[in-house]
Order: sequence, then structure tokens, then C-alpha cells
Amino acid sequence: MIQIDVRGCACPEPVIKTKKALEGDAAAVEVLVDNKIALQNIKRLASGKGWTFSFEKIDCYFKIIIEK
Repeated sequence: MIQIDVRGCACPEPVIKTKKALEGDAAAVEVLVDNKIALQNIKRLASGKGWTFSFEKIDCYFKIIIEK
């Protein structure tokens, strides 16, 4: 599983990095984001591609798991 930490990054950077990681051979990606807008945009990306999306709130950030 590839891990991406995009806490502190402004949109669309979290979405671009997530998409780039999933276009490779990785079957799953873990993404750390610190705002709800990035969370919603990454969820939209995953839904549009038919990928599985789940997340967990940890303190002041979200841990997202996306699986192809």
C-alpha cells in the first residue's frame, strides 16, 4: 500500500497526488488529509472510478483508504 501525506496541501494537490498514485500498480493507497474539502474531493475521485473508499478521523486529520 502506498502512503501519501498531503496534510497542509491546498486543493487540487491532494486529489492530483492520489490519482497519480492509483494510476500506477498500487492496489491501495492510504492518504492523510487535514481538511474536509480534500476528503470530499478524494471521495468523489474514488466514486467516479468505482474504487472502494473509507476514512477514519484521527485527532485533527483524516486517514483515507482507497482500494481499486
